[in-house]
Amino acid sequence: MNDNLPVIDTHTKGATTIIRFNRPQQFNSIDTATRNQLRHDLAAASADPAVRAVVLTGSGRAFCAGQDLRELQNAPEGIVLGDLVREHFNPIVRLLVSMPKPVIAAVNGTAAGAGMALALACDLRIATESAAFTTAFAGIGLSCDTGMSWTLPRIAGRAAALDLLMRPRVIGSAEALRLGIVHQVVADTDFESSWRSLSNELAAGPTTALASIKASVNHTCGTTLEAAVDFEANQMTRTHRTRDHKTAVAAFLAKSAPVFAGY
Repeated sequence: MNDNLPVIDTHTKGATTIIRFNRPQQFNSIDTATRNQLRHDLAAASADPAVRAVVLTGSGRAFCAGQDLRELQNAPEGIVLGDLVREHFNPIVRLLVSMPKPVIAAVNGTAAGAGMALALACDLRIATESAAFTTAFAGIGLSCDTGMSWTLPRIAGRAAALDLLMRPRVIGSAEALRLGIVHQVVADTDFESSWRSLSNELAAGPTTALASIKASVNHTCGTTLEAAVDFEANQMTRTHRTRDHKTAVAAFLAKSAPVFAGY
């Protein structure tokens, strides 16, 4: 193992920031350094107006195996796991869900526990044929965290979510696709080109409109129809004022393809 390698490898190419878990020998499990760096890099990408899409992926054979249980086992006596979740994992999942730009989980391998939860908190999920998912929590006598009780029922439905959470097992990419946990499965050899193509497509889109769509869907998940349509109207006012909208209308009238600037 090379201790000089960063636990998170983050770089920006064009308008896309790629955040890669980089502890392959530990199956990209999340230790303290990884949590801190992931939170920092997500916040930086969220705040950078030049970044118009974000990809979260892993190195090696795993996407992310969740919390590093070895580190947890060696933690000082008296640590409260709920406090760890509140102080570290909850801010990360909030960043993913609320970020005003699309976030793609490029699931290259196993996504377990909090690793699966982080993938679910992204907006779109693309997986290799060899990818696998497990909620894991009940298998080690724990409840779920990192937003999984919120995301999984909304993605797969209440019954499927309870089944996967109460009876944790490994499911392959085909079942994940059937349940809606991923939206696309591609051959391992086509994986990188596929997620790069998707991220480029989203990064070239009308960023403010995409952020407003994301905010509207998040808002609607926990509110009434009346409040939802009012929120939608406010977001429509916001996007109507953007340069991208004006560009798109002009392109439509000219029968040409719009080039979005992101604002």
